Amino acid sequence: MEIEQIEVLNFLNQHPPFNELPEETLSWVATQIEVSYFKAGTQILAFEQEIDALHLVRSGAVEVFRRNGDLYNRLSEGGLFGQFGLLRQGKVRFPAQALEDTLVYLIPAEVFNQLFEENETFADAVEIEDRTRLRQAISRHEDANELLTERVSRLIKRDLITLDKNATIQDAARHMTEQRVSSLLITEPNTLKLAGILTDKDLRIRVLATGADVTQPVSEFMTSELFTIEHNQMVFEAMLLMLRFNVHHLPVIKQGKPFGVIAVSDVMRYESQNSLFVVGSIFRQTTPEDLAALAPDVRASFIRMVNEDANSHMIGSAMAVIGRSFKQRLLELAEIELGPAPIPYCFLALGSMARDEQSLVTDQDNALILHDSFDPELHDEYFKKLATFVSDGLAACGYTYCTGDIMATNPRWRQPYKVWQEYFTDWIEKPTPESLLHSSIFFDLDGVWGKVEWADQLNDRILRQAKRSPRFLACMARNALNRTPPLGFFKGFVMETDGKHNNSINMKRRGTAPVADLIRVHALAIGSKAHNTFERLEDIIAANILPKGRGQDLRDALELISIVRIRHQAKAADLGEEADNNVAPDDLSHFERKNLKDAFQILSHAQKFLRFRYPMH
Repeated sequence: MEIEQIEVLNFLNQHPPFNELPEETLSWVATQIEVSYFKAGTQILAFEQEIDALHLVRSGAVEVFRRNGDLYNRLSEGGLFGQFGLLRQGKVRFPAQALEDTLVYLIPAEVFNQLFEENETFADAVEIEDRTRLRQAISRHEDANELLTERVSRLIKRDLITLDKNATIQDAARHMTEQRVSSLLITEPNTLKLAGILTDKDLRIRVLATGADVTQPVSEFMTSELFTIEHNQMVFEAMLLMLRFNVHHLPVIKQGKPFGVIAVSDVMRYESQNSLFVVGSIFRQTTPEDLAALAPDVRASFIRMVNEDANSHMIGSAMAVIGRSFKQRLLELAEIELGPAPIPYCFLALGSMARDEQSLVTDQDNALILHDSFDPELHDEYFKKLATFVSDGLAACGYTYCTGDIMATNPRWRQPYKVWQEYFTDWIEKPTPESLLHSSIFFDLDGVWGKVEWADQLNDRILRQAKRSPRFLACMARNALNRTPPLGFFKGFVMETDGKHNNSINMKRRGTAPVADLIRVHALAIGSKAHNTFERLEDIIAANILPKGRGQDLRDALELISIVRIRHQAKAADLGEEADNNVAPDDLSHFERKNLKDAFQILSHAQKFLRFRYPMH
């Protein structure tokens, strides 16, 4: 091997994914590489040009762009680009330009393809990085373009579920419940010939609302005039079909036979997984002011999800991802401005962000775990500035300061790991309702930056200790009863009386928060590792600690209360008004008011059970 190739080999050994290749393979790759030099400002790759090599930055810096000219990524030594084009028809999808004088190693396409086919580690690294960066970088318009090219079959995630049209409505309802689906494809007897579709909406409107006999055949109530789509058509075509004919479920056909069903929620879930929202834009911003300018995009994404009937779990998760992304980018920018942290740390998200339950109206709850080598005189000034930078940045982006001062700017919540261990030990082993009144939010925590494993370790410690402390659970339960649903003696609504929000209900304080509080207590009692309230409830139902049927009732109540709150915020935002949590019952339909009363009654029963299960002694 010549000396130049030895130099290439040494370089490859220092950079992933090449440093994980077998020595013999790596030596062969080194002999195949060519070197190119590009002056600062020179175009390296142009959109749609043929590409015949993987590009590896040897020295210098390269900027990679999206097709519309927006910056996609900035690479330095060891950075890879061009793999997206090699994996997709050999055409450049992301143009590249030398930011400064740059040396690039060119790995021929045939070498790249052989590595990709024969080495799983190499293939995984290339594919994972590609998907992750795309997920962060591509805007809503780019995601819409992907909908033009993705097949409907991609959305089918479960086996085909059908029912004979001669089966009864009761059979259909039981089957839908057992299979946990919102629709059934109805077939002709003893065949897979499609006869119709039955949805939750059909059951509500055609059966329950009319008091129909549930022993009648399902064929009397199904929708027989169907709109269908072929499995190999595009997701975008499915969206257009749903919008044009105002349908929420589409049967999917393959070779003349039913293949599955897609719903509006499936399309929404697919879009969110491809970063329909503003996450990509967040990671491209270079100042806090640029980040703050994205607030209208966050509102627009929120409104769109609501208008497309996404459920509260999906919306809450998407908004939490956006919130985490703001924090992560602000922390990156803080370290650029302040320099690297003097000791390791973990930045925590608390409350609704940690539970993946954020809405458009939210404040910031955060904290810092510092390495146990923390010395206040040496280190605290840096972390105070870091916390202030992030907190001020979040406030500018629409995440208001916490009125209870539960932020990393408060030195009490900026402590070494060993102090956090002491906090939780004290709260759990020496509990009082008063000591836990303002600390319950810390039992919803998630690491978003830095040594995130510290957050996982704390969560594990909490679960171990909480299960062994009946008094702690009783104190948490007592505090969970402080916020009651807004129902009067005769089950009428109890309104706010604070002037500005007279004749309204605070749907967070009197609705979603009490549900999250009581489910958190049960989750701690059974050792559930879930963060999200819906997911915690699934664990609680599986643990069989609730009266029969109450878990499903509580899930339905939480969804209804959450979605009423979310829709109220979206309506205000769409009108250009300030969104809040205060819903006036007079603004709801009779149907909504009735169901909301039922939901609050379920919450009231759940609180009574909580008091019974975790009594104070």
